[in-house]
Amino acid sequence: MAAAQTDRDPPTDPEFVHFSAKDTSSRWLAVSDLQMEVYCHLAMYVPRILCLGASGGSSREEQREELACQLLLLAPLEWFMLGEEPAAGLARLQENNRPSPLCGHVFKVGEPTYSCRECAADPTCVLCMQCFLGSVHKEHRYRMTTSGGGGFCDCGDDEAWKTSPYCNKHTPTERHTEEDPVAQLPVDMVARGYSIFSIILKYAVDLLTWEREDELPAGLEPPERSDSYLCMLFNDEVHTYEQVIYTLQKAVNCSQKEAVSFATTVDRDGRKSVRYGDLQFCEQAKSVIVRNTSRQSKPLRVQVMHSSVVAHQCFALKALGWLGQIIQYSDGLRRILCQVGLQNSPEGENSSLVDRLMLNDSKMWKGARNIYHQLLMNSLLMDLKYKKMFAIQFAKNYRRLQTDFMEDDHERVVSVTSLSVQLFTVPTMARMLMMEQNLMTTIVRTFVDHLRHRDLQGRFQFDRYTAQQAFKFGRVQSLIGDLKYVLITPPSDWSPQLRQKFLEGFDSFLDLLKCMQGMDPVVRQVGQHIEMEPEWEAAFTLQMKLTHVITMIQEWCCSDEHVLVEAYRKCVSALSQCHNSLPDGEQPISLSLCGHSVETFRYQVSQDKVSIHLPVCRLLAGLHVLLSRTEVASRVPEQLPLGELSPPLLIELPLRCLVLCAQVHAGMWRRNGFSLINQIYYYHNVKCRVEMFDKDIIMLQTGASMMDPNHFLMIVLSRFELFHIFSSTDVRKRYREANKDVVQQNNTLIEEMLHLIIMVVGERYVAGVGQVEPLDEVRREIIHQLSIRPMSHSELVKALPENGNKETGLERVIDSVASFKKPGVTGRGLYELCPEWNKKFNLYFHHYSRADQSKAEEAQRKLRRQNGEDTALPPPPPPPLCPLFASLVNVLQCDVLLAVEGAVLQWAVEPSGGSWTESMLQRVLHLVAMALLEEQQQLENKGDDDVTFNYTCKISRPGEAPSPTGSVLALLETLQNAPHLEVHKDIITWIVKTVSNIKTMRERTASTSTVSTCHGHGAEETLRDRDKAERKRKAEMARLRREKIMAQMSEMQKHFINENKELFQQSLEELEASTVSAADSSAPSLEHTCVSQVCVGPRRVGGAEPRQLVTCILCQEEQEVRGHGRAMVLAAFIQRSTVLSKNRRRILPDPERHDPLFMHPDLSLGIHTASCGHIMHATCWQRYFEAVQVKEQRRQQRLRGHTSYDVENGEFLCPLCECLSNTVIPLLPHTHTPEHSDNHPSLEVWLNTTNQHIAVLHSAHRKQSEDAAEGAESVTLCQNRFSSSVREMITTFSTSTYKVGLKLNPNEQDPRVPVLSWSTCAYTIQSIGIHTPEASGICTHTPEGSEFS
Repeated sequence: MAAAQTDRDPPTDPEFVHFSAKDTSSRWLAVSDLQMEVYCHLAMYVPRILCLGASGGSSREEQREELACQLLLLAPLEWFMLGEEPAAGLARLQENNRPSPLCGHVFKVGEPTYSCRECAADPTCVLCMQCFLGSVHKEHRYRMTTSGGGGFCDCGDDEAWKTSPYCNKHTPTERHTEEDPVAQLPVDMVARGYSIFSIILKYAVDLLTWEREDELPAGLEPPERSDSYLCMLFNDEVHTYEQVIYTLQKAVNCSQKEAVSFATTVDRDGRKSVRYGDLQFCEQAKSVIVRNTSRQSKPLRVQVMHSSVVAHQCFALKALGWLGQIIQYSDGLRRILCQVGLQNSPEGENSSLVDRLMLNDSKMWKGARNIYHQLLMNSLLMDLKYKKMFAIQFAKNYRRLQTDFMEDDHERVVSVTSLSVQLFTVPTMARMLMMEQNLMTTIVRTFVDHLRHRDLQGRFQFDRYTAQQAFKFGRVQSLIGDLKYVLITPPSDWSPQLRQKFLEGFDSFLDLLKCMQGMDPVVRQVGQHIEMEPEWEAAFTLQMKLTHVITMIQEWCCSDEHVLVEAYRKCVSALSQCHNSLPDGEQPISLSLCGHSVETFRYQVSQDKVSIHLPVCRLLAGLHVLLSRTEVASRVPEQLPLGELSPPLLIELPLRCLVLCAQVHAGMWRRNGFSLINQIYYYHNVKCRVEMFDKDIIMLQTGASMMDPNHFLMIVLSRFELFHIFSSTDVRKRYREANKDVVQQNNTLIEEMLHLIIMVVGERYVAGVGQVEPLDEVRREIIHQLSIRPMSHSELVKALPENGNKETGLERVIDSVASFKKPGVTGRGLYELCPEWNKKFNLYFHHYSRADQSKAEEAQRKLRRQNGEDTALPPPPPPPLCPLFASLVNVLQCDVLLAVEGAVLQWAVEPSGGSWTESMLQRVLHLVAMALLEEQQQLENKGDDDVTFNYTCKISRPGEAPSPTGSVLALLETLQNAPHLEVHKDIITWIVKTVSNIKTMRERTASTSTVSTCHGHGAEETLRDRDKAERKRKAEMARLRREKIMAQMSEMQKHFINENKELFQQSLEELEASTVSAADSSAPSLEHTCVSQVCVGPRRVGGAEPRQLVTCILCQEEQEVRGHGRAMVLAAFIQRSTVLSKNRRRILPDPERHDPLFMHPDLSLGIHTASCGHIMHATCWQRYFEAVQVKEQRRQQRLRGHTSYDVENGEFLCPLCECLSNTVIPLLPHTHTPEHSDNHPSLEVWLNTTNQHIAVLHSAHRKQSEDAAEGAESVTLCQNRFSSSVREMITTFSTSTYKVGLKLNPNEQDPRVPVLSWSTCAYTIQSIGIHTPEASGICTHTPEGSEFS
């Protein structure tokens, strides 16, 4: 039998032709058991109308089915209920109806929706197009989106809109009252309505939840049972279109076009009959479908069902659609249907028809779900009274519904759980459900229960998720959306019951956060690169989903003082539990610096486990800020558990996280792969930073304001692993000499630590930390974004964090800080920062990336140069701190920070030390400027007597141990005129000037009181004398200390010489012999002290030729440098240079014609070669470079960011130090030194001799005699002094010089190749000799015998 039966004519039985709906309804009115009579009617006609084989007929057949259903099945129902002709009765109902002001238009997939950004209570409140165009919201700022299907228009809902909830069409009339709409209907119609709605709704529910494939419910058995079955194929979200089409072609022997039609219908409606026939025929198709789709996953769901069962199920859907249409004519009928649907049966709880539909939702196919969901929205959700009743039933069954959804594979949009958005976003209903059904606790616990994969400490563990677990995790995220709906609107009035239930939900939420606290910990890889990238996306996905929920919970807490205090208590307790469960067995240690001591424990981020996920700490930070903002901490301090807080523990975990970021920036975690880099990126990203990075800074501010600032900074130094550097003066020198990489890492860590201190003290634009408003924070973000460059509206929106209502606050402040530049040729308008806001620019704005900071600094300096202003970029005046954070400013004037500042400034005084960076110095200068601004503001606002901040006095005093340097101010004055710090001169000048201004202000304030003038001068003189005596005493102590150290060193030298007399005697004899021989051979030059250092020229010193052993940095193999051995190379970088140019106007030569034999005296262009000095085997380098090329190709395929070097141009990074390189220099063995001779010819004689040699060489090349052949052979022998690999590396270096120097493609045959090799050698030696003569030690002789160094 074919897959689809051909069209057949509709039934033409005389009984069908002479059927009367009016007579049937009259007969129903006379019977005692109406349900039995209706069921008998349906049992007789439904199979005969709808059981026409596989439903793949034409549209004409479908029209006949619709007509037959209307005339034979639905018309009697309408006649019975209305008591008259349906058309007239429905028109009269609609005319007398007093409709609700609710629109209730159900959106289709892809239909446009509109939300007013000014008036909507939350982003889920939307209007249909017709209501939007008829409302005042079209003149407001609005958001337009496309619907995913399932929602409805909120026009007319007072709780959905702050103002103007009605459009022109749905404005309430005087006729609309709160009277029960059922009372407006005739009594007999109400009775008939109850009867027919109960029967039809029960019939539909029974059929849609029916699980037997070959039987029907009692009373619906057909008079004559036929042997006709249908093979029904159901939809799933596992198999693809191609798999289904291929399987159907094999199973039912249909064409591809028919198979595509079947698959499309299955995907749209949820099921489709693919074969019609007897039982065996359909079972055969089922077995083929199951067998072909069960190989790689679970098979497609297929059922062989009797045709009468399918027919009744099809009519059940039509009946539900009919109910939805009928209730549109009368709100009274709608309420009757609601009562019928929610009425419990004698079976007890959850026995109502609506409950049965909800609890069997996951067992239905897509088409059935969509139809009954739409009926629920047209009925229950349009009646406020029954909407609340339905919401209660929904909340009672919430856990079971979500569990069924987890096991289901259909999308959420076709699940009954998607109705949560219609229920939970109504503020009054959400609070009612929270109080009566404990909804918040239910949602959170359901979410936690479905994430059962934990580690030994009970934390979520997402690593190595199976496909099924990953699928479940994706579905369980919808519960977070439901929690967001419940909390989206904070209450204005709190009842005791609401407080109790919210705090219970808060407890459950803390349990969720405790499962996240410390999840996905990482450990630094030091031996080898991590083998497999760990899973990190799931944890950050969870964090991003919870970001707005955490913010909303804080807003709820902020709206009630009692709730805030209790939530703070619970959060402190939860954090204590998290600290107690830490597996770290830390060893207690004591730190001492600058006369201060603090007890802490030994922990190193670079060695121990550390996690970036700390939601409990960050929630506590947010609540602490709310205590400050609402002034609860100052009003009722006795109610707060401040005594239970341990400031060192508060800052511990956030500090570890920030140190981890610093170490990643320092390159210490490279072997941990891209997963950690991505985590650090999202940690600072605008999507996560509000509840991650920003809260960590606030927690550090909280801890710093509650503890001694010296103790705080000592712990910070310890966690950054920098304490040893600032507690001893020698350690840094030893590190510099021992390991250059460690010094570079420490420099970066010092920079990051100073930046952290700047952020902790300076970031005050959070309401509660500083005395600012929320809009001030948005304004500051915009100022610093526009300080980088002018930006478009969309760029600014992306750079600002969104709140729970998807608003950034941009439009409320942008006009006050920026001017809009209309679009020109580029086609987009840009916002430019108004000039008066440039003074608010902060170079170390905490949301800047390094690239953003560099761009902003360059743009601001350029702008100030154009305006003729000072290019110094001091910090802007900060807003005052709130009382709870007032002690934070003491960090700027504490002894430890002054010691750190003094140490960095002292390093900067010695530019050749190499133990500091300009970025480090710039941060110190910024901190000094911040402290001066703080003191200046306090003097201006309070007066001299009330100012406790006395930074200028402290920086005027000399330093103390462990860094006995001059005062910070004296060091700044020394650096002011340092030639190597020209770029920082402006800010140093600004600091010195500000210090002078502050001293003037203090003197002026002191002189205002005539009574205390004399006492003030006397005290000032006494203080000055005391300071002078103190400085003298310390200078004397320092002198004695130096003398003692020098005496100890002298004693140690003598002791060492006495123990090694023989060795020193032998060395002295060799030195004496070499001195005598040198004096004999070059008596005239004895007066030159640099003779022992000559390395180029005829007077160069020839020492012994030791066996030169080197180690390859890649394979760690030692090898002697030999001409015939394996080639050893140095990573090098060749570049064109104009550093020594004396004429920069000279036009660069044509590379094709340029002769590089002689360099012009003005040195306009040279080729410079630099090397980091790291040695490799040539073969190891070649393998490394090939791996770099392959990696770069893969990087491009993965769309990663561009690297800092160009592999296609031959560039690479040194494998050890990562210096930029583009070639290698071969290592050659030592050559014999020519004998010293004083018989140097004059320049004229030397030129004549050289010309003669050149003439002889030209003559030899022109001859083709045997002598020439022998000469060639000798040349070949000379060239064969090196192995093939060494010659290959010589060629590589020479061609690289040629390519870079002339910017031409490599050409080994070009005679200029060897000349350019000598040219780069000469230029490099000359540049070294000129710029670093004391370091290079190069001492050469000119042909005339004159020396230069």
